[in-house]
Amino acid sequence: MAGTEARLDAAGVSLWLTTWKTDGSGAWSGRRVLALVGGAYAGRLDFFVHPDGQAIQVDMLEVEPRFQKRGLASVLMDALYASHPTAWIDHGGRSPEGTRWWDRYREPAPERNIHNRPPAEWAHYFDPVGVAGQKTRNAYQNRYHGVDGHRSVVYRYGEPMEAEARHYAPQYREPDAQPLHPALRELHGGMRLFLPPGLHRLVHDAVADAVVRAGTLLDHIGYGNLPAAAAWSTTRREALEDLAQEEVFDTRQHAPATHVTFRILPLAHEELPEHDPRASWLRFTNSPGIDVQLAGMSWRLPDRPWVAHHAAFDPPVAAAIAPQFRQDASPAYLSRYSELGDLLPGQRAHRSEAPSPYVGRGAEITAMANLLLEGVAQRAAARPDIPSGQPQHAEQSAHQQPSQRHAPHLP
Repeated sequence: MAGTEARLDAAGVSLWLTTWKTDGSGAWSGRRVLALVGGAYAGRLDFFVHPDGQAIQVDMLEVEPRFQKRGLASVLMDALYASHPTAWIDHGGRSPEGTRWWDRYREPAPERNIHNRPPAEWAHYFDPVGVAGQKTRNAYQNRYHGVDGHRSVVYRYGEPMEAEARHYAPQYREPDAQPLHPALRELHGGMRLFLPPGLHRLVHDAVADAVVRAGTLLDHIGYGNLPAAAAWSTTRREALEDLAQEEVFDTRQHAPATHVTFRILPLAHEELPEHDPRASWLRFTNSPGIDVQLAGMSWRLPDRPWVAHHAAFDPPVAAAIAPQFRQDASPAYLSRYSELGDLLPGQRAHRSEAPSPYVGRGAEITAMANLLLEGVAQRAAARPDIPSGQPQHAEQSAHQQPSQRHAPHLP
């Protein structure tokens, strides 16, 4: 398995381990194993990964009806085990369909399934009380559907576990979330475009200058039309993965889409817009039209991801993330951009000035200044014969030559 840089052929079964953008994940990262059969979406396994990579929470396993009863669900689950070979795995509670499937599935590493091990071993990752409830539900589903459910390997199968779960519950700690801060990192967001044939040929012409092609593409998109609904990530790869997944789930018939990503520089601390942050991505909420410095663009076709085009803007271009709702657009945005995000008559595209190296560093600079002043005061205190207010002048007076030099005596 690999990311979107791998070629997903239109033959056979392809598995793709990718990102999964979902709300409510906290410090855990959303991941997904996607299955494609003949290039078409066939199923997926969604899960969360603990920040240290040593715990997995399965969220959903789904296979399209026309691809069921072919072992594809087992292939997806095997891929999860293979992609995280040392992690604890919590499969959660099972639905009726999941109960019957689990009875047929042969787990590759049952010793890593927390339902098969005592909570003393994994309680710092998962809530023991919640897991005890899952096990009770699964045991009921097994009895109701008349299946074994691999009960021989389940820890204390069918026994009351309330007391043990409460005993180990204090060990459980939800990891601290460290959400992405848009003033500290570059961000990458993307959109799919269906370009007119002539423009499509131009922007994908590898012989032409990439920066010129990017400028033409940006003129078509609109300088004030960077995607407001995009999940802005820390890497271009994640942004491209989002677009590739959108392509997979889009079953409409249309011309080839161009996947375009935008790289914007960190935003100013003083003007941070409203946003909803996660560990490695964020969304801007209720965007009024957010001024950004566009530092580069990349684009490619979904059926040829290995042929990518990149353009860097140095200095960056002044652009804007589109308003989420036109009626909420800021006066500054309305004065520069049209309803479609194009520059209004009289407005010109311009390059942004390089950001000041002192922006956002006020506390750091103050701390360094105080440290230097403290050092000066300490050195002055060690020389009582030198006035503390002018230690440098006193030091210089001991080495300065007379200001009036005598003319040399000539014989």
